[in-house]
Amino acid sequence: MRHSMHLISRAFAGVLALGVLAAVPAHGAETADAGPRDGNLTTPRTVDWEPCPQDTSAECGTLRLPVDWAHPAGEKFDLAVARRKAADPERRVGVLLVNPGGPGESGVNFAVRRAPEHFSADILARFDIVGFDPRGIGSSQPVKCSTELVNQRPSAYPRDQEEFGRLAEYNRALRADCRRHSGPIFDHADTASVVRDMDALRTALGEKKINYFGHSYGTLIGQQYAELFGDRLRSMALTANIDHSLGTRQFMVSSAATAEDSFHQFVRWCESTRSCALHGRDVTALWDDLLARADRGELRDPDDWEDRLTANDISLFGFKSFYGPNQAELAAYLLRLDAQEPTVPQPGEPEPPVGPTSAQPFHAVFCQDWRFRPRNYREYAALTAAELRAAPHMRGSTRVHEAVAGCVGWPDEVNNPQHRLRITEAPKILMLHSRHDPANHYAWAANVHRQTRGTTVLLPYEGAGHSVYGRSDCTRDAVDDYLTDLRLPDPGSRCAAPPSASAIHPGERGVSLAPQGR
Repeated sequence: MRHSMHLISRAFAGVLALGVLAAVPAHGAETADAGPRDGNLTTPRTVDWEPCPQDTSAECGTLRLPVDWAHPAGEKFDLAVARRKAADPERRVGVLLVNPGGPGESGVNFAVRRAPEHFSADILARFDIVGFDPRGIGSSQPVKCSTELVNQRPSAYPRDQEEFGRLAEYNRALRADCRRHSGPIFDHADTASVVRDMDALRTALGEKKINYFGHSYGTLIGQQYAELFGDRLRSMALTANIDHSLGTRQFMVSSAATAEDSFHQFVRWCESTRSCALHGRDVTALWDDLLARADRGELRDPDDWEDRLTANDISLFGFKSFYGPNQAELAAYLLRLDAQEPTVPQPGEPEPPVGPTSAQPFHAVFCQDWRFRPRNYREYAALTAAELRAAPHMRGSTRVHEAVAGCVGWPDEVNNPQHRLRITEAPKILMLHSRHDPANHYAWAANVHRQTRGTTVLLPYEGAGHSVYGRSDCTRDAVDDYLTDLRLPDPGSRCAAPPSASAIHPGERGVSLAPQGR
């Protein structure tokens, strides 16, 4: 991948967010009850904790669980877990399980390395922060595929039925290869299985009820846990929410529309901000011209002069910048791109050696959570055209388009197909979502809230970006008050965007529904 793209891609690690009002005293930790409702485990559900090698102030361990919850006595895998104990044990509320999104992000890494930066001192004092790598991800028996075959991926934009057929054939070959290298975990990497793992972890932790914080794709884990095990929740806060009831066209078009909205937010910021490197210029015209020049093969990457950029490369760079949002960096990059002057190479970290296989969990999860199976070129082309109409400047949502493209040719059977959310036993759940999220459309959160109006409380953040928790005192306090004291925002509350909302918060680069390693 191109140097500049690679730098931003590596900076993408899951983020979190929230805050605001209404009272109940905090509950302490309670004793665990029976485990998953799908059957009894035949192995002990315990975690042997040891100091984490990355940071000895946190504890790491594994939990032995079934690969297939329908057959709990069958093959097992080790779920990687990390815990950062409450800093003030006398005020401890309980455990806070966390998931930073993806799919493909490491909950262990989040708990060990990033939780101290993301959560407030009060949350760190009163909760054991517990992260786990979902099955097939990170250190939990990761899905692996042949690196050479992964690098042969054809275009996600076939031009006719023949190319569409080659895409489907490639996906089937890659799926078979990944299954061969990964074992049975590949066929059970769906979120419904992760939810059962999470409840087994609750039992192993000795907790009758848990608290949960999920961001982006981690909200799907939370939603489905609340559906199945809602009576085992004390609290749940979800940011940048996923709507798992969407069909293929709705999903792709709404993803494109929210990316396009973020582009217009960027243009408005440049128009009104003198420090923008493109202030005073027609930013939309410049952007469209850059994409056209890339289509003609005329643009080189200033940070890697040997590489020619495609329009999708530029769109993807912009899309990732909108996560922060890191608008100043995007403006400066577009200015250098327009000038076509190579930058002076800066010494950086050497690229890690590439082995015969590489971790590729995204489609193992995504294609088993969503029944997205365009059957022929005509259907696929219609979806692509709808994306482009919704996002003419962003050329659709490149990452979501590639996600759906990766499921072409897969079997029709889906372990965890879309459905309307039905939560019957859970406590009140707090949802936060940015009005101008570049990846997950605000309508997704509104729709989930409509489906669960008696259970969820939706607090909009009026600004931009994918992360929400650290955006302002309002968002942070809302989550903290809710998690610690179960105080919810008043109906109709919202959090305004602060004047400095365009500046990225330290460590707050979000994770979205997008293939990893791109």
